[in-house]
Amino acid sequence: MTVETLLLPFQFPFMQNAFLISMIVSVPTALLSCFLVMKGWALMGDAVSHAVLPGIVLAYILGIPLIIGAFAAGMTCALATGYLSTNSRVKQDTLMGVVFSGMFGLGIVLYVSVETNAHLDHILFGNMLGVETHELWTAGIIALGVGLILTLKWKDWLLHSFDPAQARASGLWVNWLHYGMLAALSLTIVATLSAAGLILAIGLLIAPGAIAFLIVRKFSTMLWVSVIVCMASMLLGTYASFFLDSAPAPTVILIMTILFIIAFVRRQLLTRRMSLQRVEDGQGV
Repeated sequence: MTVETLLLPFQFPFMQNAFLISMIVSVPTALLSCFLVMKGWALMGDAVSHAVLPGIVLAYILGIPLIIGAFAAGMTCALATGYLSTNSRVKQDTLMGVVFSGMFGLGIVLYVSVETNAHLDHILFGNMLGVETHELWTAGIIALGVGLILTLKWKDWLLHSFDPAQARASGLWVNWLHYGMLAALSLTIVATLSAAGLILAIGLLIAPGAIAFLIVRKFSTMLWVSVIVCMASMLLGTYASFFLDSAPAPTVILIMTILFIIAFVRRQLLTRRMSLQRVEDGQGV
């Protein structure tokens, strides 16, 4: 390929917006993914991302901004799951499965009942190549707010993730940390709607943190490594989709999956090498 061909994607405004939204949403999703991976909240991210669908459809029917409906539905799912897990013997992962599948089913029923010329399919699968200016501003404001809060308070959330009892004994407002994380999760999913859609948003909220977890052993390093991995994957996936004539969001998730496999194999090889080294050292003694 010539240099002109390689630079061709950057000449189109819709591709420029796609690259911009990729850089914007990669920061909050990557930071959140680290906490979700460490806390074991992967299913919670999946639940909230699916549960916002009825809120979006209802917001469209009522003629209010979609972000309001999405955030309200996401928080409703999170609060309902927290209440049920506190007041029942059923495990939290089971409750999350019931709540998010129920809300997603409600969203589908409402979705198919609405007769409109609007492309609501983009809510499910994303429309990175059709991002508008107001969506860039919305995603940018959310990314800035969530990114700043997570960066400034990451130690508090880390302690809460590992040992809520110790966090409470240390004087931290555990309930605020818990629901603050859920609010940040809901807002971040709203920011990723135009980029990845509901179905693929879970990949952005889990894969970067999982990859970084396999690469590094320090949480502070894990945070910025996950951001680099997420941003690089999104930019590369968007760029490659132009030449592959594929949708950007699935291409991004595919690249992240490949990176996870590479990181996993690398970690396995390193672990095996260390085990063999210990055996050899023991035999030498």
